[in-house]
Amino acid sequence: MKLLRVGPPGAERPVVLGEDGTAYDLSGRARDLDGVFLARLDTAELAREVAAGALPVVDLAGLRVGAPVARPGKVVGIGLNYRDHAAEAGAAIPDEPVVFLKPSSTVVGPYDEVLVPRGGEKTDYEAELAIVIGRTARYLDSHAEAAAVIAGYTIANDVTERAFQLERGGQWDKGKSAETFTPLGPWLVTADEVADPQALALRLWVNGERRQHGSTAEMIFPVLELVRYASQFMVLEPGDVMVTGTPAGVTLGHPGRSFLAPGDVVEIEIDGLGRQRQVFGKA
Repeated sequence: MKLLRVGPPGAERPVVLGEDGTAYDLSGRARDLDGVFLARLDTAELAREVAAGALPVVDLAGLRVGAPVARPGKVVGIGLNYRDHAAEAGAAIPDEPVVFLKPSSTVVGPYDEVLVPRGGEKTDYEAELAIVIGRTARYLDSHAEAAAVIAGYTIANDVTERAFQLERGGQWDKGKSAETFTPLGPWLVTADEVADPQALALRLWVNGERRQHGSTAEMIFPVLELVRYASQFMVLEPGDVMVTGTPAGVTLGHPGRSFLAPGDVVEIEIDGLGRQRQVFGKA
């Protein structure tokens, strides 16, 4: 099942896509695709409503697509989670997941403009699988418990200002936290439709040139371990998002490449999760 949000920023309405691609309006039964909705989501029941024609059809033509989750409580980031990316960054393979937090103000839609921040000199892209949490999780004991709290998956661009991240002291958060730095979507694909989150190909292009091509099979710490691990240090709540790391190919690892600048176009695709596209501007 594919869920999305359409409409102007701050006034999006929830939509579900049927198997034939027809869009159905959920606003009569849900305020938004938020933590409240996800905590109550019954995909089988919703599928029956779609099949029975119980929901109004909506024409998506010309409508903006927002992030598939309404302003998450938090975005949990995972760094250096692909061996080839750690190598290109000159970093050691971590013994435990590297965890950082991104503000919810970084989240925008999959086709929204992304802003190079003021003072930014080395803005970079990172194609990532994103996990959307659907149940409250604390101190999970197993991967089975972790699987039970995942509502679904989507695409994220974990945009990063490398000068802020690596040259300004302190934690990574400064390089990860500018507004618009987490485009999400286009869809939240429910977990029951993703047979194996460790078998998804990721691809990223800049101005039509492919820069990243990896697979979630190459993660150091797999999806279920990331959720289990994070729950030992923080409560994961419905609607929270976790971005799971990026494969090799970022600008940081290729000194001859230019960092992102206004006018550049970044496109990301993950098998089964759709494709997103951002044009970069200036804050």
